[in-house]
Amino acid sequence: MASTEGIVPITRAFLASYYDTYQFSPLSNDVARLSSEIRSFTADLLNSSPAAEGEERLLVSELESEPPHKVDENMWKNREHMEEILYLLEKPHWPRSLQQQLSPDDAELATIIDRLHQKFQTSLKTLESFQAKNSERVFNTVMTYIPQDFRGKLIRQQRDRSERNKQAEVDALVSSGASIRDRYALLWKQQMERRRLLAQLGSATGVYKTLVKYLVGVPQVLLDFIRQINDDDGPMEEQRQRYGPPLYRLTTMVLLIRLFISLSWGRFETRKLKKEEVAVLEQAADVYTTEFERFITFISEVFANSPFFISAEVAGALEGRNNDDYKEISVPAGKTHEVSLSVDAINSYIAWDFSLVQGKINLDIGFSVEYTNPSGEKSLILPYRRFESDQGNFCTCEVGNYKLLWDNSYSSFFKKALRYKVDCIPPVAEPVAPATEAKE
Repeated sequence: MASTEGIVPITRAFLASYYDTYQFSPLSNDVARLSSEIRSFTADLLNSSPAAEGEERLLVSELESEPPHKVDENMWKNREHMEEILYLLEKPHWPRSLQQQLSPDDAELATIIDRLHQKFQTSLKTLESFQAKNSERVFNTVMTYIPQDFRGKLIRQQRDRSERNKQAEVDALVSSGASIRDRYALLWKQQMERRRLLAQLGSATGVYKTLVKYLVGVPQVLLDFIRQINDDDGPMEEQRQRYGPPLYRLTTMVLLIRLFISLSWGRFETRKLKKEEVAVLEQAADVYTTEFERFITFISEVFANSPFFISAEVAGALEGRNNDDYKEISVPAGKTHEVSLSVDAINSYIAWDFSLVQGKINLDIGFSVEYTNPSGEKSLILPYRRFESDQGNFCTCEVGNYKLLWDNSYSSFFKKALRYKVDCIPPVAEPVAPATEAKE
């Protein structure tokens, strides 16, 4: 586990100074110019044929609103729009007459569409890779400061289970025939849920209340970091102020491209694309994908080099916490000590950490774990073995009573000073939406 001595979480003031060394070169003037031209084209299309109920109306409404404020929400929005554009650019979703390519102009447009598809596909993969790497980096950095024993393993297992549940939720939505928009609404909801659970971990509340209480050795500085990192006026607000504006413009640009293609496809049988419009669309796609990939490359470097913690001297403050919930008892010679835990839910974790306070002679003590089911039948979970110290955990497969037994019955003369901590950690349940939300 990395040392946290003398460090505190990054502050907004520190990030402001850090970001001064990372200046993003302004977006190409072509972004504003081409966005304006695409906007003009969409206005012409809507003037001649108003937006239809459904997707067209939703896109027009979205265009009339400001882009999301959060950087990561904009990333998800760009990803959604690119995937929707790719859907429209796939041949089965072209207008019927364009699929048939009855004219040389249609054949030329089909060739251009194939090129646009390749550009957006490349940009989408770049974004997906960035998001995956950044998420893994944040998690691994946090785990650096978690004790590298069963406690760290426990958090990883809880995270893996939660992510599997989230993926299953997405898969079920896709299988039901939901739209790309619906899928991304769910993905963003899940992202916000990750933030909420992270804040709970930092505050030792909610589903993580018992877990954090047990995690002796998790530094307070880490809990402070994950609690306040995404506050509305916290460190990430400096990131939004500094790098948000160019990203917001790109989010608007890709939305305009998507809207223009969607409107054009819906009216293609009565109004084919003009050569000027095709030329501007091709330029816009080229500029957007080039500038967006440049932004991703830049922000990747910023994130990769940005520290999560700084020295107390730099931040001007240092906080600490003493969280020691171990118990100490004396196990007399010829006696035993046991702790019984009643488990009400499968997939709970039973964890222990113990050691003997040693004197001039190194001593050991027997240890085993026994399970008794509701019918009274007993079985051995951990066979008897003698230890000077041990840490461990296991995931319960059955409800019932679990007994942890320290055995000093074999000793005729020496009592054992035992320092231990035991807990039963319930599974981190996925939040259940209120009934009113579930109906929406």
